[in-house]
Amino acid sequence: MYSQRKIVAFLIALMLMLTLAGCQPSGDPEPAPSDEGVETAETEVTEEEKEDYTGEALQIYAAYGGLDEIAQKFEEETGIPVEMLSMSSGEVLSRMRAEEGRALGDVWFGGGIDSFMVAAEEGLLHPYHSPEAEAIEDRFKDPDGYWTGVSIVLVTYVVNQPLAEDLDVPIPMTWEALTDPMYAGEVSMPNPGISGTAYTAIASMLQMLGEEDGWAYLDALDANIPYYAERGSEPPQQASLGEVLVGISPDGINSQREGYPVEVVYPEDGTPWWHSPVAIIEGTNNIEAAQKFVDWTLTEEGQAFLAEVSPRPSTRPNVPLPEDIPSLEELNLVDYDFTWAAEERDRIVNEWTERYGN
Repeated sequence: MYSQRKIVAFLIALMLMLTLAGCQPSGDPEPAPSDEGVETAETEVTEEEKEDYTGEALQIYAAYGGLDEIAQKFEEETGIPVEMLSMSSGEVLSRMRAEEGRALGDVWFGGGIDSFMVAAEEGLLHPYHSPEAEAIEDRFKDPDGYWTGVSIVLVTYVVNQPLAEDLDVPIPMTWEALTDPMYAGEVSMPNPGISGTAYTAIASMLQMLGEEDGWAYLDALDANIPYYAERGSEPPQQASLGEVLVGISPDGINSQREGYPVEVVYPEDGTPWWHSPVAIIEGTNNIEAAQKFVDWTLTEEGQAFLAEVSPRPSTRPNVPLPEDIPSLEELNLVDYDFTWAAEERDRIVNEWTERYGN
């Protein structure tokens, strides 16, 4: 069965490559208020400033979609070259701890909010109050300027529709359904010690159900997970290719956009969420360029571009919602305590590792 799936996955990927080669793809958060009338300092970069930049490339640790497009767009608009290093939240946090006092990175872009809160508490982030952050609601930014939310991430899961038909099982619409024995071996999830997506998912379960029932739920879910992925991008890829039925993911809509036969499920019994921030790393030697990147991600134009290449709701008001993303009002969002999740992160990850670690 497994080898047949691998062959089918390869054929699906090959057909999609040939198809896409001929064309180019064009508490709960409340609706954000309009930023009409909000005055911010001028952050647009002039042509003269673009030509004058002779500094080093900006080093960005990133957990975000569309990184190549983002780097190219930012360099085109500012003249500042960028090197993106794709890393999960836990990897960034571990790296910054190891680099403390001799930072090799300049900016942290995207990832689990709990990890940013921990990093700020440990003195690993450099405070910066971007003038563009004036348009962002207070609940989406750190009052001391250590981080500012850029977009709202929704924890969903991707379900391979043809595989559901082959297995003769219904598409699971709730977290509770994922524990049914009919899905044994068919659920993929990242390691929450590495992935901000997975940590938000398990912390949400513990908050919704309480610690005792929450861990009992995770015990049942673990029975259906063959192994835990090391990157947040792996589960949706596996589900898209039919290697597993379900892949827990924050950006499952990308699989649909790429033409894979998947359904993106926003769990009816609670959709976890968080605001994905941007921050400057303490000790950077490229502070002005880092500030310009933060400013750019928070402008209305920058956020509109980010929503295009990595489809998510924006934290800044008046930025159009991608057409294939449901409005927040349509979803049953988890009433998530971010402070608790940050304070308890090490304890929860350690217990999870003792129980289920690969």
